[in-house]
Amino acid sequence: MDTYSLLREFADSWVLLFLTLVFLAVFVWAWRPGSRATHDDIAQSIFRHDLKPAAVASQTKEA
Repeated sequence: MDTYSLLREFADSWVLLFLTLVFLAVFVWAWRPGSRATHDDIAQSIFRHDLKPAAVASQTKEA
């Protein structure tokens, strides 16, 4: 058996299983109970230091 076939067989079975388990673990971790406050804080972090809305630039057209 050559190296490519061996690695291909390994990737088709065990690596696929491993990556599926990693995906499920990340999914469960993101949706765990009690994480709502963390997610809300992260979602609002870009607005944390805004004191007022940005000034609207005047739109003048030059002839």
